Amino acid sequence: MGFTDLLDQVGGFGRYQWIHVTLISLPGLLMASQNLLNNFVSGIPVHHCKPATNQSLQDLRLTYQVDEQQLLKVFIPQDSSGNRLDRCRRYVEPQWHLLHLNSSLNVSELQTEGCVDGWSFDQSEFTATTVSEWDLVCSLRPLKQMIQTIYMGGVLTGAIVYGGLSDRFGRKSVLIWSYLQLAVLGCSSALSPSYTAYCIFRFLSGMAVSGIILNGVSLKVEWIPTKTRTLVGTLSSFFFTFGQMILAGLAYWLRDWRKLQLVVCAPQFLFFAYSWWYAESARWLVLNRRSEEALKGLHRVAQINRKPDIISNLTLEVLHSHMSKEIESSHSSFTAFDLLKTRRIRRISICLIAVWFSTSFAYYGLAMDLQKFGVSIYLMQIIFGAVDIPAKFLALGMLTYLGRRVSQVSCLFLSAVIIFANIFVPTDMQSLRTTLACLGKAFTSASFTTVYLYTGELYPTVIRQTGMGFVSTMARIGSMAAPAVLILDEVLPALPSMVYGGAAVLASGFACFLPETLNKPLPDTIEDVEQNRSGRSSCSQRKEGVALKEGVASSEDWGMALNEGVALKGMNDKEGSGLNAL
Repeated sequence: MGFTDLLDQVGGFGRYQWIHVTLISLPGLLMASQNLLNNFVSGIPVHHCKPATNQSLQDLRLTYQVDEQQLLKVFIPQDSSGNRLDRCRRYVEPQWHLLHLNSSLNVSELQTEGCVDGWSFDQSEFTATTVSEWDLVCSLRPLKQMIQTIYMGGVLTGAIVYGGLSDRFGRKSVLIWSYLQLAVLGCSSALSPSYTAYCIFRFLSGMAVSGIILNGVSLKVEWIPTKTRTLVGTLSSFFFTFGQMILAGLAYWLRDWRKLQLVVCAPQFLFFAYSWWYAESARWLVLNRRSEEALKGLHRVAQINRKPDIISNLTLEVLHSHMSKEIESSHSSFTAFDLLKTRRIRRISICLIAVWFSTSFAYYGLAMDLQKFGVSIYLMQIIFGAVDIPAKFLALGMLTYLGRRVSQVSCLFLSAVIIFANIFVPTDMQSLRTTLACLGKAFTSASFTTVYLYTGELYPTVIRQTGMGFVSTMARIGSMAAPAVLILDEVLPALPSMVYGGAAVLASGFACFLPETLNKPLPDTIEDVEQNRSGRSSCSQRKEGVALKEGVASSEDWGMALNEGVALKGMNDKEGSGLNAL
Protein backbone atom coordinates (compact mmCIF):
# COMPACT_ATOMS: atom_id res chain seq x y z
CA MET A 1 0.00 0.00 0.00
CA GLY A 2 1.05 3.58 -0.58
CA PHE A 3 -0.23 7.08 -1.18
CA THR A 4 -1.02 6.15 -4.80
CA ASP A 5 -3.59 3.67 -3.49
CA LEU A 6 -5.25 6.48 -1.56
CA LEU A 7 -5.41 8.61 -4.71
CA ASP A 8 -7.13 5.75 -6.52
CA GLN A 9 -9.67 5.50 -3.72
CA VAL A 10 -10.56 9.20 -3.86
CA GLY A 11 -11.15 9.11 -7.61
CA GLY A 12 -7.78 8.51 -9.30
CA PHE A 13 -7.44 10.99 -12.13
CA GLY A 14 -10.84 12.54 -11.62
CA ARG A 15 -12.42 15.94 -12.02
CA TYR A 16 -10.21 17.53 -9.37
CA GLN A 17 -7.04 16.29 -11.07
CA TRP A 18 -8.17 17.62 -14.46
CA ILE A 19 -8.77 21.07 -13.01
CA HIS A 20 -5.65 20.92 -10.86
CA VAL A 21 -3.31 19.91 -13.71
CA THR A 22 -4.81 22.41 -16.15
CA LEU A 23 -4.53 25.36 -13.78
CA ILE A 24 -0.93 24.55 -12.84
CA SER A 25 0.10 23.93 -16.47
CA LEU A 26 -1.32 27.19 -17.86
CA PRO A 27 1.56 29.36 -16.52
CA GLY A 28 3.88 27.14 -18.57
CA LEU A 29 2.69 28.99 -21.66
CA LEU A 30 4.49 32.07 -20.36
CA MET A 31 7.59 30.38 -18.92
CA ALA A 32 9.08 30.28 -22.42
CA SER A 33 8.40 34.00 -22.64
CA GLN A 34 10.50 34.55 -19.54
CA ASN A 35 13.43 32.36 -20.61
CA LEU A 36 13.61 33.67 -24.19
CA LEU A 37 12.35 37.20 -23.59
CA ASN A 38 15.78 38.76 -24.06
CA ASN A 39 15.68 37.88 -27.77
CA PHE A 40 13.04 40.58 -28.20
CA VAL A 41 13.27 43.07 -25.33
CA SER A 42 17.01 43.32 -26.03
CA GLY A 43 16.88 42.92 -29.79
CA ILE A 44 19.54 44.92 -31.64
CA PRO A 45 17.98 47.26 -34.22
CA VAL A 46 19.93 48.38 -37.28
CA HIS A 47 21.85 51.44 -36.13
CA HIS A 48 24.57 53.93 -36.99
CA CYS A 49 26.14 57.01 -35.45
CA LYS A 50 24.16 60.20 -35.41
CA PRO A 51 25.56 62.41 -38.22
CA ALA A 52 27.90 65.24 -37.27
CA THR A 53 25.57 68.00 -38.42
CA ASN A 54 23.26 70.56 -36.90
CA GLN A 55 20.70 70.13 -39.64
CA SER A 56 18.19 67.33 -39.91
CA LEU A 57 18.65 64.67 -42.57
CA GLN A 58 15.25 65.61 -43.99
CA ASP A 59 16.36 69.18 -44.67
CA LEU A 60 19.65 67.99 -46.19
CA ARG A 61 17.80 65.56 -48.45
CA LEU A 62 15.68 68.39 -49.83
CA THR A 63 18.73 70.59 -50.27
CA TYR A 64 20.90 68.08 -52.13
CA GLN A 65 18.08 66.10 -53.78
CA VAL A 66 19.41 62.68 -52.74
CA ASP A 67 17.94 59.80 -50.79
CA GLU A 68 18.79 59.20 -47.16
CA GLN A 69 21.11 56.23 -47.76
CA GLN A 70 23.19 58.23 -50.20
CA LEU A 71 23.26 61.17 -47.82
CA LEU A 72 24.44 59.05 -44.90
CA LYS A 73 27.58 58.10 -46.82
CA VAL A 74 28.70 61.69 -46.29
CA PHE A 75 28.71 61.18 -42.53
CA ILE A 76 29.16 57.43 -41.97
CA PRO A 77 31.87 55.20 -43.49
CA GLN A 78 31.21 51.66 -44.75
CA ASP A 79 32.03 48.77 -42.45
CA SER A 80 34.70 46.18 -43.22
CA SER A 81 32.36 44.18 -45.46
CA GLY A 82 31.59 47.24 -47.58
CA ASN A 83 27.90 46.29 -47.72
CA ARG A 84 26.50 48.46 -44.94
CA LEU A 85 27.22 51.53 -42.86
CA ASP A 86 29.61 51.21 -39.95
CA ARG A 87 27.71 50.92 -36.68
CA CYS A 88 30.31 52.40 -34.38
CA ARG A 89 32.27 55.04 -36.35
CA ARG A 90 31.53 58.27 -38.22
CA TYR A 91 33.56 60.86 -40.12
CA VAL A 92 34.90 63.68 -38.00
CA GLU A 93 33.89 66.09 -40.75
CA PRO A 94 31.15 65.60 -43.38
CA GLN A 95 32.63 64.36 -46.67
CA TRP A 96 30.40 66.26 -49.10
CA HIS A 97 32.56 65.40 -52.06
CA LEU A 98 31.44 61.77 -51.75
CA LEU A 99 28.02 62.79 -53.09
CA HIS A 100 29.47 63.62 -56.48
CA LEU A 101 31.93 60.79 -57.01
CA ASN A 102 31.03 58.37 -59.77
CA SER A 103 34.01 56.11 -59.14
CA SER A 104 35.29 54.34 -56.07
CA LEU A 105 37.62 56.23 -53.76
CA ASN A 106 39.95 55.03 -51.06
CA VAL A 107 38.35 56.54 -47.98
CA SER A 108 40.41 54.57 -45.46
CA GLU A 109 42.57 57.59 -44.74
CA LEU A 110 39.65 59.85 -43.87
CA GLN A 111 39.56 60.68 -40.17
CA THR A 112 36.82 58.98 -38.13
CA GLU A 113 35.64 59.02 -34.54
CA GLY A 114 33.29 57.12 -32.25
CA CYS A 115 29.60 57.91 -31.92
CA VAL A 116 30.12 60.85 -29.58
CA ASP A 117 26.57 62.13 -30.16
CA GLY A 118 24.88 58.75 -29.77
CA TRP A 119 23.20 56.48 -32.29
CA SER A 120 20.23 56.48 -34.62
CA PHE A 121 18.18 53.26 -34.46
CA ASP A 122 15.96 51.87 -37.17
CA GLN A 123 12.41 51.22 -35.91
CA SER A 124 11.11 48.93 -38.65
CA GLU A 125 11.77 45.71 -36.67
CA PHE A 126 11.64 47.01 -33.09
CA THR A 127 9.98 50.21 -31.92
CA ALA A 128 12.07 50.28 -28.77
CA THR A 129 14.36 47.82 -26.98
CA THR A 130 16.67 47.98 -23.99
CA VAL A 131 19.50 48.25 -26.52
CA SER A 132 18.11 51.38 -28.19
CA GLU A 133 17.03 52.92 -24.90
CA TRP A 134 20.33 52.51 -23.07
CA ASP A 135 22.66 52.44 -26.10
CA LEU A 136 23.88 48.89 -25.46
CA VAL A 137 25.89 48.75 -28.69
CA CYS A 138 29.55 48.89 -29.74
CA SER A 139 31.68 48.97 -26.57
CA LEU A 140 28.59 48.41 -24.40
CA ARG A 141 27.30 45.46 -26.43
CA PRO A 142 28.40 42.86 -23.82
CA LEU A 143 25.89 44.41 -21.42
CA LYS A 144 23.09 43.19 -23.67
CA GLN A 145 24.17 39.55 -23.22
CA MET A 146 24.78 40.18 -19.53
CA ILE A 147 21.03 40.69 -19.01
CA GLN A 148 20.35 37.08 -19.96
CA THR A 149 23.25 35.77 -17.90
CA ILE A 150 21.98 37.65 -14.84
CA TYR A 151 18.46 36.29 -15.41
CA MET A 152 19.74 32.72 -15.63
CA GLY A 153 21.74 33.34 -12.46
CA GLY A 154 18.44 34.19 -10.81
CA VAL A 155 16.92 30.97 -12.12
CA LEU A 156 19.78 28.97 -10.61
CA THR A 157 19.55 30.82 -7.30
CA GLY A 158 15.79 30.37 -7.20
CA ALA A 159 16.09 26.63 -7.77
CA ILE A 160 18.35 26.30 -4.74
CA VAL A 161 16.48 28.74 -2.49
CA TYR A 162 12.92 27.76 -3.35
CA GLY A 163 13.79 24.05 -3.45
CA GLY A 164 14.70 24.27 0.21
CA LEU A 165 11.83 26.57 1.14
CA SER A 166 9.27 24.26 -0.47
CA ASP A 167 10.44 21.38 1.72
CA ARG A 168 10.11 23.60 4.77
CA PHE A 169 6.97 25.65 4.08
CA GLY A 170 5.17 23.51 1.53
CA ARG A 171 4.72 23.52 -2.23
CA LYS A 172 1.54 25.59 -2.30
CA SER A 173 2.83 28.46 -0.16
CA VAL A 174 6.06 28.87 -2.12
CA LEU A 175 4.20 28.55 -5.43
CA ILE A 176 1.73 31.28 -4.49
CA TRP A 177 4.59 33.54 -3.42
CA SER A 178 6.46 32.86 -6.67
CA TYR A 179 3.42 33.87 -8.75
CA LEU A 180 3.17 37.13 -6.83
CA GLN A 181 6.90 37.79 -7.01
CA LEU A 182 7.01 37.31 -10.78
CA ALA A 183 3.88 39.41 -11.28
CA VAL A 184 5.13 42.35 -9.23
CA LEU A 185 8.80 42.30 -10.18
CA GLY A 186 8.13 41.36 -13.80
CA CYS A 187 5.80 44.31 -14.24
CA SER A 188 8.27 46.48 -12.35
CA SER A 189 10.88 45.51 -14.94
CA ALA A 190 8.75 47.26 -17.55
CA LEU A 191 9.08 50.48 -15.53
CA SER A 192 12.83 50.21 -14.96
CA PRO A 193 14.45 53.65 -15.05
CA SER A 194 17.96 52.30 -15.66
CA TYR A 195 19.92 49.31 -16.87
CA THR A 196 20.99 48.40 -13.34
CA ALA A 197 17.44 48.41 -12.04
CA TYR A 198 16.30 46.25 -14.95
CA CYS A 199 19.01 43.66 -14.28
CA ILE A 200 18.03 43.48 -10.60
CA PHE A 201 14.37 42.96 -11.49
CA ARG A 202 15.27 40.28 -14.03
CA PHE A 203 17.43 38.42 -11.51
CA LEU A 204 14.57 38.36 -9.01
CA SER A 205 12.13 37.39 -11.77
CA GLY A 206 14.40 34.45 -12.62
CA MET A 207 14.21 33.29 -9.02
CA ALA A 208 10.42 33.42 -9.19
CA VAL A 209 10.38 31.41 -12.45
CA SER A 210 12.30 28.63 -10.71
CA GLY A 211 9.86 28.72 -7.81
CA ILE A 212 6.91 28.40 -10.19
CA ILE A 213 8.32 25.52 -12.23
CA LEU A 214 9.81 23.61 -9.32
CA ASN A 215 6.79 23.79 -7.02
CA GLY A 216 4.23 23.68 -9.81
CA VAL A 217 5.55 20.38 -11.12
CA SER A 218 5.91 18.98 -7.58
CA LEU A 219 2.37 19.93 -6.63
CA LYS A 220 1.04 18.60 -9.93
CA VAL A 221 2.62 15.16 -9.87
CA GLU A 222 1.96 14.60 -6.16
CA TRP A 223 -1.79 14.74 -6.70
CA ILE A 224 -2.05 12.42 -9.71
CA PRO A 225 -1.79 8.60 -9.83
CA THR A 226 1.41 6.99 -11.09
CA LYS A 227 -0.27 5.39 -14.10
CA THR A 228 -1.35 8.77 -15.50
CA ARG A 229 1.72 10.70 -14.38
CA THR A 230 3.68 9.94 -17.54
CA LEU A 231 0.93 11.08 -19.90
CA VAL A 232 0.41 14.25 -17.90
CA GLY A 233 4.15 14.96 -17.96
CA THR A 234 4.27 14.60 -21.72
CA LEU A 235 1.26 16.82 -22.37
CA SER A 236 2.46 19.42 -19.88
CA SER A 237 5.80 19.69 -21.65
CA PHE A 238 4.02 20.93 -24.78
CA PHE A 239 2.84 24.04 -22.91
CA PHE A 240 6.42 25.31 -22.98
CA THR A 241 6.77 24.43 -26.66
CA PHE A 242 3.63 26.31 -27.63
CA GLY A 243 4.70 29.11 -25.32
CA GLN A 244 7.65 29.81 -27.62
CA MET A 245 5.27 30.40 -30.50
CA ILE A 246 3.04 32.61 -28.37
CA LEU A 247 6.09 34.70 -27.48
CA ALA A 248 6.81 35.25 -31.18
CA GLY A 249 3.23 36.43 -31.74
CA LEU A 250 3.24 38.79 -28.78
CA ALA A 251 6.62 40.23 -29.73
CA TYR A 252 5.47 40.79 -33.32
CA TRP A 253 2.34 42.55 -32.07
CA LEU A 254 4.10 44.59 -29.39
CA ARG A 255 7.32 46.01 -30.81
CA ASP A 256 8.02 48.04 -27.65
CA TRP A 257 10.04 46.20 -24.99
CA ARG A 258 8.22 47.76 -22.05
CA LYS A 259 4.80 46.73 -23.38
CA LEU A 260 6.02 43.21 -24.12
CA GLN A 261 7.54 42.87 -20.67
CA LEU A 262 4.29 43.99 -19.10
CA VAL A 263 2.07 41.70 -21.17
CA VAL A 264 4.04 38.51 -20.45
CA CYS A 265 4.17 39.22 -16.70
CA ALA A 266 0.72 40.69 -15.95
CA PRO A 267 -1.09 37.30 -16.28
CA GLN A 268 0.85 36.12 -13.25
CA PHE A 269 -1.60 38.15 -11.15
CA LEU A 270 -4.38 35.90 -12.48
CA PHE A 271 -2.38 32.77 -11.66
CA PHE A 272 -1.74 34.18 -8.18
CA ALA A 273 -5.46 34.83 -7.69
CA TYR A 274 -6.62 31.29 -8.47
CA SER A 275 -3.62 29.48 -6.95
CA TRP A 276 -5.26 29.70 -3.52
CA TRP A 277 -7.64 27.01 -4.76
CA TYR A 278 -4.85 24.41 -4.93
CA ALA A 279 -4.64 21.72 -2.27
CA GLU A 280 -1.30 21.39 -0.52
CA SER A 281 0.62 18.18 -1.15
CA ALA A 282 -0.81 15.55 1.19
CA ARG A 283 2.50 13.70 1.12
CA TRP A 284 4.35 16.77 2.36
CA LEU A 285 1.75 17.46 5.05
CA VAL A 286 1.95 13.94 6.47
CA LEU A 287 5.75 13.91 6.48
CA ASN A 288 5.71 17.27 8.29
CA ARG A 289 3.31 16.02 10.99
CA ARG A 290 0.27 17.85 9.67
CA SER A 291 -1.82 14.76 8.98
CA GLU A 292 -5.13 16.43 9.88
CA GLU A 293 -4.67 18.97 7.06
CA ALA A 294 -3.69 16.18 4.68
CA LEU A 295 -6.85 14.29 5.58
CA LYS A 296 -8.99 17.37 4.93
CA GLY A 297 -7.33 17.77 1.56
CA LEU A 298 -8.07 14.16 0.62
CA HIS A 299 -11.69 14.56 1.73
CA ARG A 300 -11.97 17.66 -0.44
CA VAL A 301 -10.54 15.86 -3.46
CA ALA A 302 -12.94 12.95 -2.90
CA GLN A 303 -15.87 15.37 -2.73
CA ILE A 304 -14.90 17.11 -5.99
CA ASN A 305 -14.31 13.73 -7.65
CA ARG A 306 -17.83 12.71 -6.54
CA LYS A 307 -16.63 9.99 -4.20
CA PRO A 308 -18.46 11.03 -1.00
CA ASP A 309 -18.79 7.43 0.18
CA ILE A 310 -15.03 7.14 0.73
CA ILE A 311 -14.88 10.12 3.12
CA SER A 312 -16.25 8.27 6.13
CA ASN A 313 -13.79 5.39 5.63
CA LEU A 314 -10.75 7.62 5.15
CA THR A 315 -9.35 8.26 8.65
CA LEU A 316 -5.99 9.25 10.11
CA GLU A 317 -5.22 5.61 10.87
CA VAL A 318 -5.88 4.62 7.27
CA LEU A 319 -3.76 7.54 6.03
CA HIS A 320 -0.81 6.62 8.25
CA SER A 321 -0.99 2.94 7.35
CA HIS A 322 -0.86 3.73 3.64
CA MET A 323 2.07 6.11 4.06
CA SER A 324 4.16 4.12 6.53
CA LYS A 325 6.74 3.35 3.84
CA GLU A 326 7.11 7.00 2.86
CA ILE A 327 7.40 8.06 6.48
CA GLU A 328 10.09 5.46 7.13
CA SER A 329 12.11 6.25 4.00
CA SER A 330 12.04 9.99 4.74
CA HIS A 331 14.25 9.36 7.76
CA SER A 332 17.17 8.22 5.61
CA SER A 333 19.50 10.99 4.52
CA PHE A 334 21.69 11.26 1.43
CA THR A 335 23.52 14.33 0.24
CA ALA A 336 25.31 15.47 -2.90
CA PHE A 337 28.55 14.10 -1.42
CA ASP A 338 27.20 10.59 -1.92
CA LEU A 339 27.35 11.25 -5.67
CA LEU A 340 31.15 11.39 -5.51
CA LYS A 341 32.06 8.88 -2.80
CA THR A 342 32.14 5.64 -4.79
CA ARG A 343 33.91 4.87 -8.06
CA ARG A 344 31.04 4.03 -10.45
CA ILE A 345 28.69 6.67 -9.08
CA ARG A 346 31.49 9.22 -9.29
CA ARG A 347 32.16 8.34 -12.93
CA ILE A 348 28.45 8.59 -13.77
CA SER A 349 28.18 11.97 -12.02
CA ILE A 350 31.22 13.46 -13.78
CA CYS A 351 29.98 12.31 -17.19
CA LEU A 352 26.46 13.60 -16.57
CA ILE A 353 27.79 16.98 -15.41
CA ALA A 354 29.49 17.36 -18.80
CA VAL A 355 26.41 16.20 -20.72
CA TRP A 356 23.92 18.42 -18.87
CA PHE A 357 26.18 21.48 -19.06
CA SER A 358 26.99 21.10 -22.76
CA THR A 359 23.42 20.33 -23.80
CA SER A 360 22.07 23.44 -22.14
CA PHE A 361 25.10 25.47 -23.24
CA ALA A 362 24.61 24.60 -26.93
CA TYR A 363 20.81 24.87 -26.74
CA TYR A 364 20.77 28.40 -25.40
CA GLY A 365 23.68 29.36 -27.62
CA LEU A 366 21.38 28.70 -30.58
CA ALA A 367 18.11 29.88 -29.04
CA MET A 368 19.43 33.23 -27.80
CA ASP A 369 21.03 34.46 -31.03
CA LEU A 370 18.19 34.46 -33.56
CA GLN A 371 19.21 37.69 -35.30
CA LYS A 372 22.37 36.26 -36.87
CA PHE A 373 20.45 34.15 -39.40
CA GLY A 374 19.25 37.09 -41.47
CA VAL A 375 15.63 35.87 -41.30
CA SER A 376 12.83 37.62 -39.44
CA ILE A 377 13.46 37.07 -35.74
CA TYR A 378 9.73 36.48 -35.20
CA LEU A 379 9.62 33.74 -37.82
CA MET A 380 12.77 32.15 -36.41
CA GLN A 381 11.21 32.02 -32.94
CA ILE A 382 8.16 30.18 -34.30
CA ILE A 383 10.33 27.73 -36.24
CA PHE A 384 12.59 27.11 -33.25
CA GLY A 385 9.54 26.42 -31.10
CA ALA A 386 7.90 24.10 -33.63
CA VAL A 387 11.05 22.06 -34.23
CA ASP A 388 10.93 20.80 -30.64
CA ILE A 389 7.78 18.79 -31.38
CA PRO A 390 9.39 16.35 -33.86
CA ALA A 391 12.57 16.44 -31.76
CA LYS A 392 10.72 14.82 -28.86
CA PHE A 393 9.38 12.04 -31.04
CA LEU A 394 12.82 11.57 -32.61
CA ALA A 395 14.33 11.12 -29.16
CA LEU A 396 11.61 8.66 -28.21
CA GLY A 397 12.32 6.49 -31.27
CA MET A 398 16.09 6.58 -30.77
CA LEU A 399 15.78 5.70 -27.10
CA THR A 400 13.56 2.75 -27.89
CA TYR A 401 15.59 1.19 -30.71
CA LEU A 402 19.17 2.45 -30.30
CA GLY A 403 19.49 2.56 -26.54
CA ARG A 404 20.30 5.39 -24.13
CA ARG A 405 24.05 5.72 -24.60
CA VAL A 406 24.02 5.62 -28.40
CA SER A 407 21.14 8.14 -28.46
CA GLN A 408 22.93 10.51 -26.10
CA VAL A 409 26.24 10.34 -27.96
CA SER A 410 24.55 10.68 -31.35
CA CYS A 411 22.43 13.70 -30.41
CA LEU A 412 25.38 15.58 -28.95
CA PHE A 413 27.78 14.70 -31.76
CA LEU A 414 25.31 15.48 -34.56
CA SER A 415 24.41 18.81 -32.96
CA ALA A 416 28.13 19.64 -32.85
CA VAL A 417 28.63 18.64 -36.50
CA ILE A 418 25.72 20.86 -37.57
CA ILE A 419 26.97 23.81 -35.52
CA PHE A 420 30.44 23.44 -37.07
CA ALA A 421 28.98 23.05 -40.56
CA ASN A 422 27.06 26.32 -40.22
CA ILE A 423 30.37 28.14 -39.73
CA PHE A 424 31.36 27.40 -43.33
CA VAL A 425 28.02 28.33 -44.92
CA PRO A 426 28.21 31.78 -46.56
CA THR A 427 26.05 34.44 -44.94
CA ASP A 428 24.12 34.98 -48.16
CA MET A 429 22.82 31.38 -48.09
CA GLN A 430 20.25 32.19 -45.42
CA SER A 431 17.91 29.28 -46.16
CA LEU A 432 20.66 26.72 -45.64
CA ARG A 433 21.93 28.46 -42.51
CA THR A 434 18.43 28.55 -41.04
CA THR A 435 17.81 24.89 -41.87
CA LEU A 436 21.05 23.82 -40.20
CA ALA A 437 20.29 25.95 -37.15
CA CYS A 438 16.89 24.28 -36.79
CA LEU A 439 18.46 20.84 -37.08
CA GLY A 440 21.05 21.81 -34.48
CA LYS A 441 18.36 22.93 -32.07
CA ALA A 442 16.34 19.77 -32.75
CA PHE A 443 19.29 17.56 -31.79
CA THR A 444 20.04 19.59 -28.65
CA SER A 445 16.34 19.30 -27.74
CA ALA A 446 16.54 15.54 -28.29
CA SER A 447 19.68 15.50 -26.14
CA PHE A 448 17.74 17.17 -23.32
CA THR A 449 14.98 14.59 -23.55
CA THR A 450 17.51 11.75 -23.56
CA VAL A 451 19.63 12.93 -20.65
CA TYR A 452 16.54 13.51 -18.52
CA LEU A 453 15.46 9.89 -18.91
CA TYR A 454 19.02 8.55 -18.84
CA THR A 455 19.87 10.29 -15.57
CA GLY A 456 16.81 8.82 -13.86
CA GLU A 457 17.88 5.32 -14.90
CA LEU A 458 21.56 5.67 -14.02
CA TYR A 459 21.18 6.80 -10.40
CA PRO A 460 19.89 4.36 -7.77
CA THR A 461 16.59 5.00 -6.03
CA VAL A 462 18.11 6.23 -2.77
CA ILE A 463 19.94 9.17 -4.42
CA ARG A 464 17.94 9.60 -7.63
CA GLN A 465 16.40 12.94 -6.65
CA THR A 466 19.68 14.23 -5.25
CA GLY A 467 21.46 13.21 -8.44
CA MET A 468 18.83 14.80 -10.68
CA GLY A 469 19.09 18.06 -8.76
CA PHE A 470 22.89 18.07 -8.74
CA VAL A 471 23.62 17.38 -12.41
CA SER A 472 20.70 19.49 -13.61
CA THR A 473 22.21 22.43 -11.81
CA MET A 474 25.05 22.17 -14.32
CA ALA A 475 22.48 22.85 -17.04
CA ARG A 476 21.58 26.09 -15.34
CA ILE A 477 25.24 27.08 -15.25
CA GLY A 478 25.47 26.23 -18.94
CA SER A 479 22.52 28.46 -19.73
CA MET A 480 24.21 31.28 -17.82
CA ALA A 481 27.46 30.89 -19.76
CA ALA A 482 25.88 30.62 -23.22
CA PRO A 483 24.89 34.30 -23.64
CA ALA A 484 28.29 35.47 -22.42
CA VAL A 485 30.07 33.41 -25.09
CA LEU A 486 28.15 35.28 -27.82
CA ILE A 487 30.33 38.30 -27.00
CA LEU A 488 33.31 36.44 -28.52
CA ASP A 489 32.04 37.19 -32.03
CA GLU A 490 33.71 40.58 -31.63
CA VAL A 491 37.04 38.72 -31.71
CA LEU A 492 36.09 36.23 -34.44
CA PRO A 493 32.55 35.79 -35.82
CA ALA A 494 32.87 32.00 -35.88
CA LEU A 495 34.29 31.72 -32.35
CA PRO A 496 30.97 31.31 -30.44
CA SER A 497 29.92 28.47 -32.74
CA MET A 498 33.31 26.84 -32.30
CA VAL A 499 32.91 26.98 -28.52
CA TYR A 500 29.34 25.62 -28.57
CA GLY A 501 30.26 22.85 -30.99
CA GLY A 502 33.44 22.00 -29.11
CA ALA A 503 31.52 21.64 -25.85
CA ALA A 504 29.02 19.29 -27.51
CA VAL A 505 31.82 17.13 -28.97
CA LEU A 506 33.53 16.95 -25.59
CA ALA A 507 30.28 15.98 -23.88
CA SER A 508 29.62 13.25 -26.46
CA GLY A 509 33.00 11.81 -25.51
CA PHE A 510 32.04 11.80 -21.84
CA ALA A 511 28.72 10.15 -22.70
CA CYS A 512 30.60 7.21 -24.23
CA PHE A 513 31.71 6.22 -20.71
CA LEU A 514 28.16 5.96 -19.35
CA PRO A 515 26.72 2.44 -18.94
CA GLU A 516 23.77 1.36 -21.10
CA THR A 517 20.44 1.09 -19.26
CA LEU A 518 18.02 -0.03 -21.98
CA ASN A 519 15.86 -2.92 -20.73
CA LYS A 520 17.88 -3.14 -17.53
CA PRO A 521 16.27 -3.04 -14.09
CA LEU A 522 16.55 0.19 -12.11
CA PRO A 523 19.09 0.05 -9.26
CA ASP A 524 17.75 0.67 -5.77
CA THR A 525 20.94 1.21 -3.76
CA ILE A 526 24.45 2.56 -4.30
CA GLU A 527 25.73 -0.98 -3.84
CA ASP A 528 23.59 -2.11 -6.77
CA VAL A 529 25.37 0.35 -9.03
CA GLU A 530 28.85 -0.42 -7.71
CA GLN A 531 28.32 -4.17 -8.12
CA ASN A 532 26.44 -3.69 -11.41
CA ARG A 533 23.28 -5.38 -10.22
CA SER A 534 19.66 -4.37 -9.69
CA GLY A 535 17.20 -4.36 -6.88
CA ARG A 536 14.16 -5.00 -9.14
CA SER A 537 12.86 -7.56 -11.55
CA SER A 538 13.17 -7.13 -15.29
CA CYS A 539 9.40 -7.11 -15.64
CA SER A 540 9.14 -4.20 -13.23
CA GLN A 541 11.85 -2.34 -15.12
CA ARG A 542 10.17 -2.85 -18.49
CA LYS A 543 6.95 -1.32 -17.22
CA GLU A 544 8.77 1.58 -15.67
CA GLY A 545 10.97 2.11 -18.70
CA VAL A 546 7.90 2.48 -20.90
CA ALA A 547 6.40 4.91 -18.45
CA LEU A 548 9.52 7.02 -18.43
CA LYS A 549 9.76 7.05 -22.21
CA GLU A 550 6.19 8.24 -22.46
CA GLY A 551 6.82 10.95 -19.93
CA VAL A 552 9.27 12.90 -22.04
CA ALA A 553 10.21 16.20 -20.46
CA SER A 554 10.18 19.54 -22.18
CA SER A 555 13.55 19.95 -23.80
CA GLU A 556 13.77 23.72 -23.61
CA ASP A 557 14.01 24.12 -20.05
CA TRP A 558 17.05 22.46 -18.96
CA GLY A 559 15.28 24.00 -15.95
CA MET A 560 12.04 22.23 -16.70
CA ALA A 561 13.95 18.98 -16.90
CA LEU A 562 15.32 19.55 -13.43
CA ASN A 563 11.98 20.40 -11.98
CA GLU A 564 10.05 17.72 -13.78
CA GLY A 565 12.57 15.37 -12.23
CA VAL A 566 10.30 15.57 -9.22
CA ALA A 567 8.05 13.16 -11.11
CA LEU A 568 10.69 10.51 -10.52
CA LYS A 569 9.56 10.42 -6.91
CA GLY A 570 7.00 7.96 -8.14
CA MET A 571 9.79 5.41 -8.46
CA ASN A 572 10.83 5.48 -4.86
CA ASP A 573 7.92 7.17 -3.09
CA LYS A 574 10.45 9.26 -1.28
CA GLU A 575 9.78 12.85 -0.36
CA GLY A 576 12.40 15.54 -0.66
CA SER A 577 14.05 17.76 -3.17
CA GLY A 578 17.34 16.99 -4.85
CA LEU A 579 18.21 20.65 -4.75
CA ASN A 580 17.50 20.77 -1.04
CA ALA A 581 20.16 18.13 -0.58
CA LEU A 582 22.68 20.52 -2.09
